[in-house]
Amino acid sequence: MDSHHPSVRELPARQRPRERLQDAGVRALSVRELLALILGSGGAGSSVLALADRILASSGGRLLPLARASPGEIEAVPGVGRATAARIVAALELGLRAAEEEEPDRPRIRGPADVHRMMAPRLRGLAHEEFHVLLLNTQHRVLRDVTVTRGILDASLIHPREVFRPAILASAAAVVLVHNHPSGDPTPSPEDRAVSRQMEEAGRTLGIRVLDHVVVGDRGWATAG
Repeated sequence: MDSHHPSVRELPARQRPRERLQDAGVRALSVRELLALILGSGGAGSSVLALADRILASSGGRLLPLARASPGEIEAVPGVGRATAARIVAALELGLRAAEEEEPDRPRIRGPADVHRMMAPRLRGLAHEEFHVLLLNTQHRVLRDVTVTRGILDASLIHPREVFRPAILASAAAVVLVHNHPSGDPTPSPEDRAVSRQMEEAGRTLGIRVLDHVVVGDRGWATAG
C-alpha cells in the first residue's frame, strides 16, 4: 500500500469519490477523484488515488496532454495495465468530442446584433427594466438565458454572485449581459457602465469572460461595455 495514500475504503464515507459524486454532484469532484472513478482500483498493494496522482504527474498535472497521449504512453505509468489505459483514453476522447459537438438548436452569439435579435422580442416595450445574463459555451452558443433582476437597474442590486453562480453551474465559458431601457433610448447610462465594469472585474477573477453588455431599446441597441 502507498504509504501516504490510504485506500478509498479507508477514507471516511463522505470523502470517497463515489459518495461525493452522489452527494455533491460531479462538478464538486477534483480531477484526481474523477480519474480514480474511471480507474476503479489501484491494483495490488496500491491506492487508486495514488495511481491517479501518478497518471496526472505523467502529464504535468494537466488533462490536455493526457488526452493527447497514446494508450502505450499511459500504460507506461507504473500500475496502469492495457485495459486501464484504454478506459482512460476512451473517457478523455468522449470529453473532447462533447466539447467539440455543435448544438445547432442553440443560437450563436457573434456580436451585439445577435443579442438584440434574440432578446429584443421579450425586452422591447416593457414598462420596467429587466437584467439578463446569457450563458455561452466555448463556441459562444447560448446555454441559458437567466433573469437576474426585474425593476429599476441598480448596480447595488446586481451582485456578481447572481450573475456568475448560474454560469459556474452551467460550466459556461463566457457570458453576455443584457437589459432594456423602458424609455426606448438604448444609450447606456453611467450606472450601466458601472455594472459592466463590476461584472468584468468579477469575471476576470473567476475566469469567465464578459463578452458584452447590450442595452435594448425601442430604437435599436447599444453596448455599455
